[in-house]
Amino acid sequence: MTDLPPRDVLVISAQRTSTALLLTEAAARRGLAARVLDGPPETVVRPDEAPHWYGGPLLADKVAERLGLGLLEPSGGWLAQLPEEFTGRRVTLTTLARARRELARPAFVKPPVDKSFAPAVYEDGGRLPDDLPGDTPVLVSEPVTFAAEYRLFVLDGRVVAGSRYLSYGRLDPGPAAPDALRFGAELLAAVGGTLPSAVVVDVGRTEEAGWAVVEANMAWFAHCYAADPAAVLDVVLRAAGPRGRVGERDRSFLRVGSA
Repeated sequence: MTDLPPRDVLVISAQRTSTALLLTEAAARRGLAARVLDGPPETVVRPDEAPHWYGGPLLADKVAERLGLGLLEPSGGWLAQLPEEFTGRRVTLTTLARARRELARPAFVKPPVDKSFAPAVYEDGGRLPDDLPGDTPVLVSEPVTFAAEYRLFVLDGRVVAGSRYLSYGRLDPGPAAPDALRFGAELLAAVGGTLPSAVVVDVGRTEEAGWAVVEANMAWFAHCYAADPAAVLDVVLRAAGPRGRVGERDRSFLRVGSA
């Protein structure tokens, strides 16, 4: 008797979001089971199943090893390494201690990957959070005004789905503008090899410098807004699936704890 390959299953955190519901529906349309992680992983996923993940990073870190997940995420310093033609502003990767000490004028400061503090324009280093270790990595950039921001879901170096999500900082889901898709394609043609094969890239149109990259994020915890859920699901399945299926080019993008 021939052993059957494990059946893929989408595991979703118990925190129900609109995207989780859309992905569950998209999975059902292609005959893919979707399960809510509402108990120990071993009671949700059977031994003959291959789990994929959609949910927050804190819970993912707790269950990645038990579920055998390979979680892909972009490098924390990716944005700071881009040519300024794609960022539209100066961006540097530094530490919170150094930013506290050296920042003397308003700057936009954010954690590169996690959400340890609120991204915002801080007037100077003295206004930065004082309850985090000094070696906490931060991205520091010149403040710019994004008139519109778009989320691009990327698979194998191509934009497969996209959506507008903000207009002047306010939630405003809608179709992705052709210019946003064009800029995303130009970006990926130039630097696509510096990203995982499945990832989310946010881009926007600034008042100061035109089109620019906002940031890159893990696809397995990204809202899809008005993007096609079926295409988004394809990106999520690759970005957070069985660790044994992670290809060689993606191994350097495995999240610590799932490598």
